[in-house]
Amino acid sequence: MNSNTWLVVGLGNPGPGYSRNRHNIGQMVLDELATRIGGSFKSHKAHAQVLEGRLRLGGPKLVLAKPLTFMNLSGGPVSALSKFFDITPDHVVAVHDEIDIPFNTLKLKIGGGEGGHNGLRDMSKALGTKDYYRVRVGVGRPPGRMDTADYVLRDFGTTEKKELPFLLDDAADAVELMVEEGLLAAQQKFHSKIS
Repeated sequence: MNSNTWLVVGLGNPGPGYSRNRHNIGQMVLDELATRIGGSFKSHKAHAQVLEGRLRLGGPKLVLAKPLTFMNLSGGPVSALSKFFDITPDHVVAVHDEIDIPFNTLKLKIGGGEGGHNGLRDMSKALGTKDYYRVRVGVGRPPGRMDTADYVLRDFGTTEKKELPFLLDDAADAVELMVEEGLLAAQQKFHSKIS
């Protein structure tokens, strides 16, 4: 087992039409991490775009992965990558959109429910456990009576777009801190942050 290797999965939907949707914020965070590592995603046989690298010399190895399946079928690629790289679920991090927390807010946890998130549900099923890390990136609830699916499959609003780079930066920082110093250190920093 690769105890110092982490599989960081950005959940989303494939294709340019979805790339800036709220539902794809996990993949946007991975793009930020890829910029920091230096490198580009390459196609992997597990039906995902993958980038391997380190945050710093001697630091943990990260396998950044963007499944090429639709969100509700994320589990197959994640399970295949965890087997390919010999990474156990306690070294898997899912970065995903979360409607139950306000925009510009991060929450981090390990395990627990999926909160109706189909990407997480499929990951839990494929990994055979819910005990993997989650970086929950707040996108807020839909306004009025707007359908949740319609809301998450839309791009961010004008005001949100101005704040988005800072949120992506914070979420990438949270992933880094979590794999370097542990969940508690990351929670203490980002859960107390006033947005």
